[in-house]
Amino acid sequence: MVYIRPFNVEQWMDKYETKCTNNIAETCCDSVSLTDLMTLASKSTTRDNDHSENPLILSLSKKRLDYGHIRGSPTLLTNISTLYSTSTSHFPFSQILITPGAIAANFLVFYTLINPSHHVICIHPSYQQLHSVPASLGASVSLWKLQETETSWTADINELKSLIVPGATKLLVLNNPNNPTGAVLPLETLMEIRFLAEKYDITVLSDEVYAPIYHSSLSPPPPSFLTLGYKNTIVTGSLSKAYSLAGIRVGWIASNNPDIIEQLAQARDYNTISVSQLDDTVAAYALSPSVRRALVKRNVALCERNLEILDSFIKKYPKNITYVKPVSGTTAFVKFLNPRSGKVVDDVRFCESLIRDTGVLFVPGGHCFGVDEDEFKGYVRIGYACSTENLNFGLMKVGAWIEGGGMDYV
Repeated sequence: MVYIRPFNVEQWMDKYETKCTNNIAETCCDSVSLTDLMTLASKSTTRDNDHSENPLILSLSKKRLDYGHIRGSPTLLTNISTLYSTSTSHFPFSQILITPGAIAANFLVFYTLINPSHHVICIHPSYQQLHSVPASLGASVSLWKLQETETSWTADINELKSLIVPGATKLLVLNNPNNPTGAVLPLETLMEIRFLAEKYDITVLSDEVYAPIYHSSLSPPPPSFLTLGYKNTIVTGSLSKAYSLAGIRVGWIASNNPDIIEQLAQARDYNTISVSQLDDTVAAYALSPSVRRALVKRNVALCERNLEILDSFIKKYPKNITYVKPVSGTTAFVKFLNPRSGKVVDDVRFCESLIRDTGVLFVPGGHCFGVDEDEFKGYVRIGYACSTENLNFGLMKVGAWIEGGGMDYV
């Protein structure tokens, strides 16, 4: 294995998230407890907050704590399969693998399918794992860069065409909805990607951990790449981001190609026997149709409500802050300008000063998403899907800090 770059965003979060008083850097929808989850069930059998007879509690209390189903329980696999089934086609749960989170799912795909002779294209900016891990395995990696305009982050399909190396490009990595921008690739772009992938025999890995958090301003939302009919498609997802259950560490891989799933399953034997049977049980319950609908409804409403709070905050400081308003997901990529010079701030110094002076945590965008010192300098990633109370209080402190001259020297 060749040199792997430090995973800056994860190291930043590890360093500061337990030291801050207002975490507005987290990317998960506001986490729920088991009690919250059971209360969300549309056909709850509980009374007076007594959850002792709830199906989840009964399942957990009777669960034998053995390895269980190695690839995931039939109930969990069936519930995930409904995410990718259409009115005319049922997605087979035999083409799904359960993993310890989406981060393990993505890593397993790269570890299994990529070697030093391969060329990989990855959309950018995106979660650093998606381009750093293929590079660490010796592959050459090209970045398909989103272009920022006043109203959107867009992907130029002609640029993608120029990056393809016929015969060498083996994997195209998407992140849709996108972290950190909150942008999406529309259906038209997805169909063009599908055409190019089929033409050049490129496998597509689509990291869709922020689906189905699509805001009402986006109509209609894009489909999963898995539903577009291209055989060599791999999609990864998890319970962490859109479903508020990062603590159970359950993710998955789904593919239209059963041979790919078998390859991944053989490699998976070396690093995962099974996920925790307790986690599998909670995940299956959360993705049961009635609970999933209630959970998604809750989280979409939370994101839309909180995004309007963030948008109002940003509009208060038009000379200091700019951004493209997200249409999906839980994150915004925001640019801060020094009020004295008018130039972009040093994003690391800005975030360090902010947490020192206010206790509010942001993620420095250039440091955590750029591939060199100048790319995305002055940007920060804000996670607005925390509790509304936390977001309001944190932004109030940031506003007071800005108005008190806190930004003048960063």
